[in-house]
Amino acid sequence: MSDIYSDLGDKRVPIGVIGGSGLYQMEGIDVIETVEIDTPFGPPSAPITIANVGGRRVAFLPRHGLHHEHVASNVPYRANIWALKKLGVFWCIAVNAVGSLAEEVVPGEHFVIPDQTIDKTYSRHHTLYDDVTVHVGLSYPFHPMLRQTLLEACRAEGIETHDGSTLICMEGPAFSTRAESELHRSWGAKLVGMTSMPEARLAREAEICYACIALPTDYDVWRDAEEVDVSDVMQNMKRNLSRVHGVLQRVIPSIDLEREAECDAGRALEYAIMTHPSAISESTLEQFRLTIGKYISHDDSAD
Repeated sequence: MSDIYSDLGDKRVPIGVIGGSGLYQMEGIDVIETVEIDTPFGPPSAPITIANVGGRRVAFLPRHGLHHEHVASNVPYRANIWALKKLGVFWCIAVNAVGSLAEEVVPGEHFVIPDQTIDKTYSRHHTLYDDVTVHVGLSYPFHPMLRQTLLEACRAEGIETHDGSTLICMEGPAFSTRAESELHRSWGAKLVGMTSMPEARLAREAEICYACIALPTDYDVWRDAEEVDVSDVMQNMKRNLSRVHGVLQRVIPSIDLEREAECDAGRALEYAIMTHPSAISESTLEQFRLTIGKYISHDDSAD
C-alpha cells in the first residue's frame, strides 16, 4: 500500500485530540499554528490548533466549536474526521463528557476508558461514503491498542480509571428520561453521552485508530430523587479538564508511532468496499482518494 502521508513530510500531524475548546490550554504545550481545513463535508467544528506536546505534533479540535455553538446532533462529525485525516492523523484521542449509569463510576472523581458503544442517534450522517457502499468492521469501536495506552496514562496520573464499559450514545440535547436511564442500565451500560457516535464509526471508515477518555459529570437520572444539575455538570467538567490535561501530557509522548503499521485500523477499508470500481464515478474517486484511493482505481474497472 502506498504511503498516503508522504506528501505531508515533516508537516504531518500523527496524533489528534477531539474534545473541549480548552484542551490545548495547558502547561508544556507549544502552539505552532491554527489552520482551517477544507473537506468534502464543509468546514470542521472550528479551526484546528496544531501544537508540539512532548516533541510530538498534535492536532487539537474542539468538537462543539470554540464557543460550544454546535449542539451534539449538529456537530460536523464527518468534516472533523476528514480534516484530521487530511493532516495525517492516525492516532485519535477523544475526550467525552458523559453521565454515569453505575454507582461505582463516580462523577468528578473517576475516568473511564470504554470499550463498547451503543448508537441510539437518529438524525446524524452515519457514514463518510454516501455514493460508495462501505461496510467496515466495528466490533471494537474504541481500538484496544490505543485504549491500553490511555488506561496506563490515566492510572499513572493517579486517577481512578475503569477499564472497559459500554457507552450509550443518545441523540440529545435534552438529558435522559428516568425510563431511558433505567433501560440503559438494564442493557448493562455504565455510561451515557451524546458524542461518541458517529465519531467512532467515521474514524474507522477513515482508517484512524480511535479511542476515548470518558469523563463522568453526573449520575444521569436513575438514582432516587436524582436530577441532572447543569451547574454540577459544569463544576465536574472543570475539575475533569484540569486532570485530563495531565493525562494528555503523559499519553501523547508515550504513543508508539512506530506501531502504526501493525495496527489493523489502518487496513479497515481493505475488504470493506463493496461497490465495483466501474460504478464509482471519477469525481467520487477523486473526492475520496485520501481514504479509498489506495484500494480503488479505475484501472481495476475491467476486473
